[in-house]
Amino acid sequence: MQYDVIIIGAGPGGIFSAYELTKKRPELKIAVFEAGHELDRRHCPIDGKKIKSCIQCPTCSIMNGFGGAGAFSDGKYNITNDFGGTLYEYIGKEKAIQLMHYVDEINMEYGGAGTKMYSTAGSEFKKICMQNKLQLLDASVRHLGTDVNYVVLGNLYRYLKEKVTFYFDTPIQKLEQQDGSYRVYFAQGTAKAEQCIISVGRSGSKWMENVCREMNIPTSSNRVDLGVRVELPAVIFSHLTDKLYESKIVYRTEKFEDRVRTFCMNPYGIVVNENTDGIVTVNGHSFDDPSLRTENTNFALLVSKHFSEPFKDSNGYGESIARLSNMLGGGVIVQRFGDLERGRRSTRVRIEEGMVRPTLAATPGDLSLVLPKRILDGIIEMIYALDKIAPGTANDDTLLYGVEVKFYNMEVELDENLETNYKGLYVIGDGSGVTHSLSHASASGVYVAERIAQER
Repeated sequence: MQYDVIIIGAGPGGIFSAYELTKKRPELKIAVFEAGHELDRRHCPIDGKKIKSCIQCPTCSIMNGFGGAGAFSDGKYNITNDFGGTLYEYIGKEKAIQLMHYVDEINMEYGGAGTKMYSTAGSEFKKICMQNKLQLLDASVRHLGTDVNYVVLGNLYRYLKEKVTFYFDTPIQKLEQQDGSYRVYFAQGTAKAEQCIISVGRSGSKWMENVCREMNIPTSSNRVDLGVRVELPAVIFSHLTDKLYESKIVYRTEKFEDRVRTFCMNPYGIVVNENTDGIVTVNGHSFDDPSLRTENTNFALLVSKHFSEPFKDSNGYGESIARLSNMLGGGVIVQRFGDLERGRRSTRVRIEEGMVRPTLAATPGDLSLVLPKRILDGIIEMIYALDKIAPGTANDDTLLYGVEVKFYNMEVELDENLETNYKGLYVIGDGSGVTHSLSHASASGVYVAERIAQER
């Protein structure tokens, strides 16, 4: 099968690459290969009642399929160069912001109209944070919500499927260059194209490592973020979330000078399981529809760890800690902050007697048996720091779910066009190690599509 462009992965990067190519060069023959299902067939069997843990589905519907790992996220598009990736280092700060706004316009056109854009610009909270040794990062945030995000993806798919050939449930077994073109091998056969865009996301990290090893594409090691997801009454953070929605706050610990940050804040949201290659970790969702909201807010507290020689497997380190949590708790562990401080495990009775009603059925336990002391000390310091700007954060009944792990792909060596050392082979999205967010991944897809459209 001969195509002009092959796209591997139908996450945000792959979707927006395909979208932009159909707009700029509608005559091109484009194929998108995706290991997971179509959007409406993506369903995780874990329901917290009959099925409480991973049953090792052949393809994980949470991590794979049209929309990628972000399909069931809370749909936050952060328009900023301060976090979410280093795309600006390749294409320039102005261009990166411009493309993120362009992605936002497309999302509005395909079902996101009416959702709110928040901004930290001119916020009085910036000063309050600085006065308490915290840093509030600058960003504009479009919150689609898990519900509207799904609608947008559905509309984009209905547009694209008429113009692009999709191969779902078709993992690529091998990629190679042949006579200046690229051939992909899969169970049903092979396909060939002059140009290839790889957009496999974080779930494709091991596949990406193998491709880089086999094709001698240079890479560098990356980091892993470890921590917990905090759940507390929404009113405690409402003065921040009502105005900013997503507040990215960074703290440098006094004890170790490690950086701890808030991540993925979900006002009136829910805590959920996340499955990565059979490892169950924790995440959070929130909704645009008021009828779906809860009385709680949740957010992650993450400590970034970078490793140097001789250790290079940062993701393996994060996986080992997540597996320990799964071994002790059969999945995600939940603990009251007061119990953690007192050095005792939480029990179901103590949690039920508390003020915070958990939105995820997790196993009461002791996170100090899972997370390394340095990580846990940083999280505890951060909770007390946040308590100064949002009194009540350090209440005994605040719930901590663990573990939350953010895996980062190794960083693939790319030029200013996001092109590898092979002409016509591009790597975009979180699979490149360059982007770490919906907005950056989507923008990288548009950028590469523009380059291809100009060259052909």
